[in-house]
Amino acid sequence: MDSTAVDRFDTSRFEASRNRLASLAYRLLGSAADAQDAVQDAFLHWQAADRQQIKVPEAWLTKVVTNLCLDRLRSAQARRERTVGAWLPEPLLDGDPMLGPADTFEQRESVSLAVLTVLERLSPIERAVYLLREAFSYGHAEIADILDITESASQQHLHRARTRITAARRRRGEVDPASARRIIEEFLAAATSGRTDRLVAMLTDDVVAISDGAGLAEKLLRFDTPQRVAAIARGGFKPTPAKRRLAGGAPAIHYALVNGAPAILFVLGDQVIGAVTFDIAGDRIATVRGIAAPTRLVRLTEAWQQHGPDRPLIAEW
Repeated sequence: MDSTAVDRFDTSRFEASRNRLASLAYRLLGSAADAQDAVQDAFLHWQAADRQQIKVPEAWLTKVVTNLCLDRLRSAQARRERTVGAWLPEPLLDGDPMLGPADTFEQRESVSLAVLTVLERLSPIERAVYLLREAFSYGHAEIADILDITESASQQHLHRARTRITAARRRRGEVDPASARRIIEEFLAAATSGRTDRLVAMLTDDVVAISDGAGLAEKLLRFDTPQRVAAIARGGFKPTPAKRRLAGGAPAIHYALVNGAPAILFVLGDQVIGAVTFDIAGDRIATVRGIAAPTRLVRLTEAWQQHGPDRPLIAEW
């Protein structure tokens, strides 16, 4: 086989792993753009390596991507940008290949915005151990090799990570699709019509609402108590001429699934200008997240454009 054919063969081997590597990097970093950069850096490492000496390409690439992501998480820039209270994960439309494997509850849970947010509070090594074990089913011996730690250390990191994840799990349950959509439609109807009492009744006692302030605030905006969240929802969702001017028009509101959770998308033309996701516990809403920073909606918008329009919940907000 000549060198050109070898290069094509080796490139095809990398491409066969690209989606899996991207889904691992996204879980580790919480950002689609950063995940794509990490995978591209891994490709450059792959090209520069003596590939004949790599016995198991999948394992080698997993190790490279994981450690590239850990380097990013440990960087001074990342520590500044990702301070607790100032950062939300980037939302992805369901069906995006970067969401990766979703066959088990653990795999689906690991890519939820609730768990991605909790992972931000873990150390980078705890995060990596948890994801390699729970989302990608690596054994502790394999994880130890990937991260250059002992098996016992891997087990200890996993135990600490699971303890933190349990708290997020209690706030978020798996709800059947029909019930989830009904709850969100009722919430939207109450919020846009200003029915505060109905909104309060739909929220858990420990409800939390979080907003990125369209990327303009230095820290996330955070609200709690059902009364406060209901008031914010009523004020934020009720349409006004001023809001339409700010948005550049009257967006349509669509129901969607984002990171496995029910969501509503504000869509103007073919651009998603805002996403609101919900965690549901039982038949009530436990968490509301509003994301409108344009840089965090790029990939979601691209996926939405490929998805094609469905019938909106509100045609002109």
